[in-house]
Amino acid sequence: MGPAAAVGFRFPHQDPESIARGNAFVATADNPSAVYYNPAGITQLEGQHVSAGLYLASMGIDFDAAGGGSARAGSEVQFVPQLHYVLSPKESRWSFGLGINAPYGLGIDYGRSTPFSTIATEATLVYLSFNPVVAYEICPTLSVAAGPTINYSDAELRNEPGVEFKFEGNGWDPGFNLGLLWQPCEQWSFGLMYRSQTKINFDGDSELKGVAAARATEAEVVFPRYLDLGASWRPNEKWNLEFNIDWTDWDAVNITTFKGTFPVDTEFPFNYKSSFMYEFGATRYFEDGWFLSAGYVYSENSVPDETLSPFNPDANLHLASIGFGRRGEHWSWALGYHFAHNPGRTVTLGPTNLFGQSANGDWKIFNHGLNAALRYTF
Repeated sequence: MGPAAAVGFRFPHQDPESIARGNAFVATADNPSAVYYNPAGITQLEGQHVSAGLYLASMGIDFDAAGGGSARAGSEVQFVPQLHYVLSPKESRWSFGLGINAPYGLGIDYGRSTPFSTIATEATLVYLSFNPVVAYEICPTLSVAAGPTINYSDAELRNEPGVEFKFEGNGWDPGFNLGLLWQPCEQWSFGLMYRSQTKINFDGDSELKGVAAARATEAEVVFPRYLDLGASWRPNEKWNLEFNIDWTDWDAVNITTFKGTFPVDTEFPFNYKSSFMYEFGATRYFEDGWFLSAGYVYSENSVPDETLSPFNPDANLHLASIGFGRRGEHWSWALGYHFAHNPGRTVTLGPTNLFGQSANGDWKIFNHGLNAALRYTF
């Protein structure tokens, strides 16, 4: 579910209006997806709002091995749904929201004839978060919010060290998110969002086909905390320009041990490094509720050469986006498109396994993403 070729295996794309603005939305947060981007923003809404969206991703990863040979992760379209609900009673300082989304995700398949088939062939990571929130308007210029997250994840990975190895497992863990929105004057607004770390203990089975039957296996994976800080400048009622800095604590993701694999436990070294995304977006508003947005993101690499895996060939990425839509009295809709591109990352220090294979070589990334959402207000 969702490509993982940016910001580790995090998936920050949860709404077309935000995507179109380069995900620079934490200081604007004025639609139901604020439950995810900055829950304090739901105090700006009045009445009830339901928003349903679908993100379509097409991933392109090309690899040329240092010793010859190549591989490609196909462009099969992957689907990620999103659902947000907000209730803001009239003349009340309290607002309530619920979000169902996928803040992490991975779906990648190289096939079997690759220079690294004994390291990785296919992986799928599904991570669903159920997030009720409560927001309070302290005064007309300042709102705060908090809520628990109930997080479920399902994972599957395969490689082929002579015979196929497969692991499947699932688990859950609670967490929380926080938000703050401050608008000291009409032209400026500032936002802050924090999402806590979770640790999913995947209980499942591993199997080495033709050698060992399925065995009970477990592995604990850290899904790191992240923090998003933004400022929005609105020089007039027709324009909104925003800049965000988004930090993810990838340093918390170190070594995962698969306990119970045959013939001994298997270690998967991540040893990631914390990284930033720098996000800029602009929206132009027109008559009758129409708007047009564009944005840019620079996403820092979080995966060092020493532990790079074909399952997650992260890199410094440039993301450009555009989108448009219309906000009506009851019905609203939006469409956002972006692409992520890295012209090349050369890996020379990656580990070599017992079969003499490694992920050393040149990696190129070009991903597409399209998100559409429909909203009803009543």
